[in-house]
Amino acid sequence: MNITRRVAVSGLAALPFAGAAQAQNFPGRPMTLVVPFPAGGPADIFGRNLAERMSPLLGQPVLVENKSGAAGVTGIDFVAKAGTDAHVMGLMSASAGAIMQSLMPKMPFDPAKDIAPQVLVVRVQEVFAINSKLGINDLKSFIAYAKANPGKVTCGSAGTGGITHLAIELFKRETGTDLLHVPYRGAAPATNDLLAGTVDTVLLDISVLLPHVRSGAIKVLAVTSDSRPPLLPDVPTMREMGYPKVNSDNWYALVSPGASLLEQRKKIFDAATAALKTKELADAYAAVGGVIGGGTSAELAAFLREEGEKWAAVIKAANVKLE
Repeated sequence: MNITRRVAVSGLAALPFAGAAQAQNFPGRPMTLVVPFPAGGPADIFGRNLAERMSPLLGQPVLVENKSGAAGVTGIDFVAKAGTDAHVMGLMSASAGAIMQSLMPKMPFDPAKDIAPQVLVVRVQEVFAINSKLGINDLKSFIAYAKANPGKVTCGSAGTGGITHLAIELFKRETGTDLLHVPYRGAAPATNDLLAGTVDTVLLDISVLLPHVRSGAIKVLAVTSDSRPPLLPDVPTMREMGYPKVNSDNWYALVSPGASLLEQRKKIFDAATAALKTKELADAYAAVGGVIGGGTSAELAAFLREEGEKWAAVIKAANVKLE
């Protein structure tokens, strides 16, 4: 065997040991958790609580960095382009992970290749709510009212193409109603206009509406999840009301760069899973309407595929276009 070949072969043989050494010493510096939405919002709360509990398990600080834009795509694109650096993680939302690939002319990254799914972090139940002054007390009465006023009843979402918008399209299709969709730049302005009576209804994450529901200013008619919200146990599910296909949860999942080492991702997965099993994190999420996640990376990958297919069908049927 010539010298060049011996060097090449020995180099190849050393690769597994190099990977093992890198994994053993990982993480070697502070970690970054990219939250692709502004500070102070629900995603930021979920991310910071997770980072706080993962830090002692990883033996390094986990620093949260907010990189908002393009319905969560901008932040996750940053993670995708981190190459092999597993010190960078992302809290991916439904919009970036399952929706925008069917709406954007060209995604800046390939969700199937450039992102490594780690674990489902949290589900956030969505609710269909109206201004209490509308004088409607149940979903059946609202649907009858909407059918009697086609195209006149307004329904606000957190933005065109987001999961709350698509949930509205799903609701319209399954209930046979013609609601006028009003997109906002986020949940906060949609909520403000609902309180002011500028918009008749909204379909938003429960965490955003909860304070106003408790004050009596907003009435929730149904939740678009499989189970009733623990914080609002008297609110029925769409399934209970006869609309099982109106099923939509927002969610956030932990992801790593697709090119990062499997051994390093395993350490992150173990730390995240241990954090998600703590009562402290479950209670922190429940306080803002979040249902703690968990499961395997393979289960998350399958979930992402299912969600992508589901919302692609809704987008096509409703002919949803980005503004």
